[in-house]
Amino acid sequence: MSDYKRFKCDEITLNDVGTKAKIYGWVQTIRDLGGLVFLDIRDMYGVTQVVTSAESEDVDFASHIPIESCVCVSGLVKKRDEETINEKLKTGLVEIKIEKIEILSKRSLNLPFEINADQDVREDLRLQYRFLDLRNEKLKNNLILRAKVLQFLRNQMVERSFLEVQTPILTSSSPEGARDYLVPSRLHAGKFYALPQAPQQFKQLLMVSGIDKYFQIAPCFRDEDSRADRTPGEFYQLDMEMSFASQEDVLTTIEPVIYNLFSEFSDKKINKTPFPRITYKEAMEKYGTDKPDLRNPLIIVDCTDVFANLSLNAFKNMIVRVISTHDVGDRPRSFFEDMTTFAIKELKAKGLAWLRVLEDGSFQGPIAKFITDEAREEMLSRTNSKPGDCLFFIAEVPGVVERLAGQVRDELGKRLGLIDNNVFNFCWIVDFPMFELNDRGNIEFGHNPFSMPQGGLKALEEQKPLDILAYQYDMVCNGVEIASGAVRNHDIAVMSKAFSMAGYTEEEVKNKFGALYTAFQYGAPPHAGIAHGIDRMIMLLAETENIRDVIAFPLNSKAQDLMMGAPSNVKRDLLRDVHIDIIKEQNKF
Repeated sequence: MSDYKRFKCDEITLNDVGTKAKIYGWVQTIRDLGGLVFLDIRDMYGVTQVVTSAESEDVDFASHIPIESCVCVSGLVKKRDEETINEKLKTGLVEIKIEKIEILSKRSLNLPFEINADQDVREDLRLQYRFLDLRNEKLKNNLILRAKVLQFLRNQMVERSFLEVQTPILTSSSPEGARDYLVPSRLHAGKFYALPQAPQQFKQLLMVSGIDKYFQIAPCFRDEDSRADRTPGEFYQLDMEMSFASQEDVLTTIEPVIYNLFSEFSDKKINKTPFPRITYKEAMEKYGTDKPDLRNPLIIVDCTDVFANLSLNAFKNMIVRVISTHDVGDRPRSFFEDMTTFAIKELKAKGLAWLRVLEDGSFQGPIAKFITDEAREEMLSRTNSKPGDCLFFIAEVPGVVERLAGQVRDELGKRLGLIDNNVFNFCWIVDFPMFELNDRGNIEFGHNPFSMPQGGLKALEEQKPLDILAYQYDMVCNGVEIASGAVRNHDIAVMSKAFSMAGYTEEEVKNKFGALYTAFQYGAPPHAGIAHGIDRMIMLLAETENIRDVIAFPLNSKAQDLMMGAPSNVKRDLLRDVHIDIIKEQNKF
């Protein structure tokens, strides 16, 4: 038995002085002070300083160990000299005097980047060497946070009598709003499995089967473009479903889970439950988005009717939105010009008009001469503006004006310092439209094809498609959608009618959703559910703007795994096994 007690690199304290200790880890730094060599040894848990003695044969050996080599150090724990104390480290009061140092694995290649250094490193390079990138303390801590979050969520759901059930990874293709990842079948020539975009149909089938409270930390796969808050390929969600449940049941069940989660893993202020509920219509009108950041106090106001009779040609036959910013009238003209440049260049807007409110209540700005006294008074009243404020105007067609106004609102919030970064502000967006028009002008599902329309079959039969609302709801935090859910359609007649309005024949519905179509005819209970994006929530808790920072091995923005070389070519005999041949289209001249 060894005389040395093994320690992690974060747990040696003054109480261990005089103990013969052994640690394992990586060499983080080396400082050769001429006769004495100090090394910082890092493992998953922390850092411990070790030092050679002046008379030791290890002085020269230790000074030439390549950084990031894997070592084992044995020696005597001693108190640091006063001038070498490092209060930033948990082990900063002690060090190990080396009696033996062994290289377990020597670094033989040059480092592509410095570990833990405050430097900009290309993300693709970091992802290519992700096994090194994960040695970075910040990323390591993000993974630890992720593990704790997953365990916490599991405990919360089990405490509420939800049953964890794993649903299939290999399933059939289903329209979920994104492209499927397809897996060819070897046994069934010409047919394909699809990786699930979500466990949607399976969790509904579980409700039909009698499992009345289901949850899962579910992997989801979508072949879609990357965003700052969305990674292509795979992601994870806290998926849940409840039988005999209404929208209210789902919202009141999951709210405390999420409140408890953010309270447990963050010191930021959180708005109390119940979270405010905002209709989709109100969100689009007041915030220009269905993912509003409520930390931003700016409100968008409609002034279309005010401009209807004014001689401002650029606003003719346009929807006009106004954003009032308080106490900014003394800003230099460059501030307003920069906002205009941002709107035109970054947002591709046609322009951005503005007006200052002067001390006498009059307007000053590029469009001031077009504003009548009556219009001025009406705008001041609607926007609750006073001297020293400034009004920003966006004029565009419906469907565009909302987006532009929302983006201008967000930018003004940032530039004016209105966003409190020490707050998590949650809300619900409810009453989404059941249908919308696609780019071809055809009716399609607006949110989730499996949602129950408000008013049921009667609404589908009697209302205009674009007027029908659905029992659909999103949870939003600080401008990030972190969950989406709905009361599900469980009635075969409603299902058939809704899909027919979206352009599906009865036969197509049977073919695509055969299991649900059949199951709903065997006594399906009313049910509802929601799914929270695990990665997005951890991104918020970790205070990073890049979702890939909270995933161990993410794909890059082009859906590539640069470390493993995926996607990759495969041998032709493997393709033949699954009845596939690659045909390269010849160049056409």
